Amino acid sequence: MPPPVVPPKDEEQPNFAQRLEEKIWNYNTSGGFVKRWLLEIISWTLSALCMGAIVTMLLYFKDKPLPKWPLGLTLNAYIAVLAKVASIALVLPTTEAIGQLKWSWFTGDPKEMWDFEIFDDASRGPWGAFMLLMLLFRSKGRSFAALGAIIVIFSQALDPFFQQVVSFPERLVRDARNSTLTNVVEYTPIKEILFQNGVRMVMEDPETDNVMDRFFFDNGTQPIPFGNGMRPEIPLSCPTSKCTWPKYDTLAVCSSCTDLDASEFLAFDCQTVELDWLFHRNPSPVDPPLPKANGTVCGYFLNSTSDDPTLMTGYLIDVVDSSANFSARGWGPNATLISRTLPLVTIPRRRLLFGGSINYKHVYHRIADVIIVSAPDAASVHQNSTPVIQECMLAWCIKTMQSSYDRANYTEEELSRTYANAANLPFPLTAEVVSDGTDSGTAVVPNYNVNVTIHSPETGKAYGVTNDTALASIQSFDLIFPSMTVARNSSDDDADLFFDLSFVSPPRRKLDFNPWVARENYTIGGHMERLATALTDAMRSSRSKNYVNGTAFDVEIYVSVQFYWLILPLGLLALSLIFLLSTMIRSSHERDRVGIWKNSAIAALIYGLPDEMQRKITSSVAKGTPRARAKGLRVRMLSKRWRVSGNLFSPMPPKPKRNRTPPGWI
Repeated sequence: MPPPVVPPKDEEQPNFAQRLEEKIWNYNTSGGFVKRWLLEIISWTLSALCMGAIVTMLLYFKDKPLPKWPLGLTLNAYIAVLAKVASIALVLPTTEAIGQLKWSWFTGDPKEMWDFEIFDDASRGPWGAFMLLMLLFRSKGRSFAALGAIIVIFSQALDPFFQQVVSFPERLVRDARNSTLTNVVEYTPIKEILFQNGVRMVMEDPETDNVMDRFFFDNGTQPIPFGNGMRPEIPLSCPTSKCTWPKYDTLAVCSSCTDLDASEFLAFDCQTVELDWLFHRNPSPVDPPLPKANGTVCGYFLNSTSDDPTLMTGYLIDVVDSSANFSARGWGPNATLISRTLPLVTIPRRRLLFGGSINYKHVYHRIADVIIVSAPDAASVHQNSTPVIQECMLAWCIKTMQSSYDRANYTEEELSRTYANAANLPFPLTAEVVSDGTDSGTAVVPNYNVNVTIHSPETGKAYGVTNDTALASIQSFDLIFPSMTVARNSSDDDADLFFDLSFVSPPRRKLDFNPWVARENYTIGGHMERLATALTDAMRSSRSKNYVNGTAFDVEIYVSVQFYWLILPLGLLALSLIFLLSTMIRSSHERDRVGIWKNSAIAALIYGLPDEMQRKITSSVAKGTPRARAKGLRVRMLSKRWRVSGNLFSPMPPKPKRNRTPPGWI
């Protein structure tokens, strides 16, 4: 019978990975120069394209607003993905070139077998690349593989460099809307005219009087916290979080205070004088004399050697004579004058003291000019301590301002002040006695004889108020200048403020905070400056206000690019190209001796060591491990085999023969 026929088995078809591997192997073993390195060229090109895409995108979006892409994709994510692909694609041709140079390393002089593993590790990561550099440095061997090792090491740092290339700071961009704030060119207050006996006496200004009252009898208006700063005290419109205004002028009230020399203007003395600070007399020019009180006082006098000395701070020793009911008022010995404000234009006759001013005669259109003398408390007065003396002035002026608004914080900078010059001009404030010809009474009527006009030094534009408004502002300060702070004795902490001395019996007021008494961490000059600012803000908030247009800015996040961070990535890209091309050229010259093996281990299998040598290396009798013994073995790759050299495997010494005892011997 014929033997049974067994059908042949179908050959197993290769899968995709096997087919791809076979395709790559065919390219590596082909005769074409480019085909043998096609995969590496494609990989390097991919890395270059990714870096080029990053650079192109950065050039396009540089200094532009942050782009908004679909699905929440950000520019950072775009750069991170491309940077990772670029770094991976850059390593492949470099490691393959190092693998090819591994075979070239052994074509020259004999090298240690240990070098084979170092080259192999260098193509797998930065640690192996570092060891390869150490090998080449130690052996002083000149190999182009050192450049590849450097590329592998520095390629690990590409991601941080790509991340540092771009940042997203904020910047201000101009908004289409305008910002506004107010200034005043000509102030015209609400007119509330007071008549007495058919004569117009005063024109009150409720817009500023409310502000004055807080500063006359308290510490003034306090700023209100708002946002990151304080709330603006003027009408302001800023449609965004950041607004600026150009330099602008506004009509304003300006203040200035100057310390005076107490030794020049004040003198300590004890005299018997009229007690005008306890029982004030304001005689009318035609009415009968009013009752008065005289007493002995000690303290600091202004014009102490004149016929009419004025006690500025001091205390009562005793009452000498009084035609008034002095004791009924509750005042007696030890009554203390703590502070006094003395205007240099008297009330009501408007006579000038010291020529109307000591330090500010050059300033025209002064609203108030006053000497303020103050001791910190009643006890210091009884100790005869020298008080503080100042001259303070308020006047109409032009302020040149620069304003800005940033994140709910309004700031205002005063650049300059401009006053009207009083040179060779008569004092504008006068007074006259007016009588209706009957017994109904008389009055002293003040007049301000000119309108207030101040010209801007830069634009020449006129700013000011009418003479009626100027007079009203002066009369508003008659309420507090002159005034006096009086305590009942040296230990009295609850002093009274006498004010509005135009009346025969002036009112007095107990204050929680007396702004006209100098004390630690408080200056009257600073109080006057805040008063002037508050009056200016009140005018800028009135119906006389004008609007100044400014610029509104919106916050925009933009793309900031620092291209110098690309020096390392682009440098490695160029070096890897040089390294790859150099390896390709060298491998083409060594093809007949080496072949294109790259990182393939097939060459080590094909050109393996002889069986006898393998047995010696792996022998369990030999001393040391195979890895350790390979360090001392020197090999050279010939065309089809390894040539081994070295004295590592010397023959074992013969064992000496032992003498044996002959049989039968003990």
